[in-house]
Amino acid sequence: MAIARICLNSAANLRQNLPESEGDNLNGYRRWWLTVFLGVGLAVALIGHSFSPASAQSAFQTASPAAELRGVWLTNIDSDVLFSRDNLGLAIRRLKRLNFNTIYPTVWNWGYTLYPSQVAERVVGRSIDPHPGLARRDMLAEAVIRGHRRGLTVIPWFEFGLMAPADSDLVSRHPDWVTNRLDGGQVIYEGTHPRVWLNPTHPEVRQMLLDLVREVVTNYDVDGIQFDDHFGMPVELGYDPYTVRLYQQEHGGNSPPDDPHDLEWVRWRADKITSLMSEVFRTVKAQKPRAIVSLSPNPWEFAYETYLQDWFTWERQGLIEELIVQVYRDDFERFTSELQRPEMQLAKAHIPVAVGILTGLRNRPVSMEQIQTQVQAVREQQFAGVSFFFYETLGDRDASFRSLFRQSATRPRVG
Repeated sequence: MAIARICLNSAANLRQNLPESEGDNLNGYRRWWLTVFLGVGLAVALIGHSFSPASAQSAFQTASPAAELRGVWLTNIDSDVLFSRDNLGLAIRRLKRLNFNTIYPTVWNWGYTLYPSQVAERVVGRSIDPHPGLARRDMLAEAVIRGHRRGLTVIPWFEFGLMAPADSDLVSRHPDWVTNRLDGGQVIYEGTHPRVWLNPTHPEVRQMLLDLVREVVTNYDVDGIQFDDHFGMPVELGYDPYTVRLYQQEHGGNSPPDDPHDLEWVRWRADKITSLMSEVFRTVKAQKPRAIVSLSPNPWEFAYETYLQDWFTWERQGLIEELIVQVYRDDFERFTSELQRPEMQLAKAHIPVAVGILTGLRNRPVSMEQIQTQVQAVREQQFAGVSFFFYETLGDRDASFRSLFRQSATRPRVG
């Protein structure tokens, strides 16, 4: 069961939030969790009433909330929006006209930064992605200035996180930063693209990511930073020499289990990624205390078991301040069931939790009917809002999106 799995996998992290007398008493700990989850179960029962696509279709005509996160991701994959000043300016004006209030422009993708970076110059050997559309300009500075001028919140998105193309300059310059499977293999395909993953336990990898975050938060008037589902590591990885030695140091010389799904081995690696997330949070707050630390992961069970990304613990520990869970589902029942999961209900009682909705892939737009239905399900369940993946797939459907966002809305308050 999901509740039992959450308790087992996050217990060690969550005990520190208990009063001392309970933290040292197992029965008190169990009573505390029982009380919490009974409350959650009651809440889910109350809000989980029948909500059909038909009712959503009629509901979308109603007035939109006065406070709602309305975001869209701006990427450089299958998209040209970032590759010229004109494209970016037109997009920002259009999104403002459609009553969006937040943009998430990618700044770290394919092993390159999309803004002029001294850190990337040092680490990768290039200060910016070589695409000609980014030459002799600072895309991030343009996005911040133009976005703020239109009243939009601008949160740079480190899209690739710990992932990198297998043939990238980053990997060729730092092959010892890459982690591997038990058989020594490193490449994991994402579609047709060979990817590798940087080792989250390696101090130089960690320092590079922290330096990139610090550079963005310090040099630009951004409203926060965001990582996504790539700020983790596929569960089959972690058998590189550095990680194995570290595990042995902490386990009396014993090597990691051969089974990558071994519960303790999963927990140990997930905890290392949690410690990196903690460093990211501290780095952001040291430079800009009011900057939002945002995360857009997959649903928790998949994120933890497949990518060692324990975002539920991160949320409980206060390491993320805005959560946008990617619920890319065509089936309406599966979509709504994800919204009702206990970790989602607990998180949205604590921080703004929005839902990532897929508006399409290259040459495959999602129907407007499905988008409208899912947006209204999110509102019905009283989440903080939505963000659409991705800008290009909004398509020539301005009137339909305007019907979703009939009035402007402020962003939900963070903190």
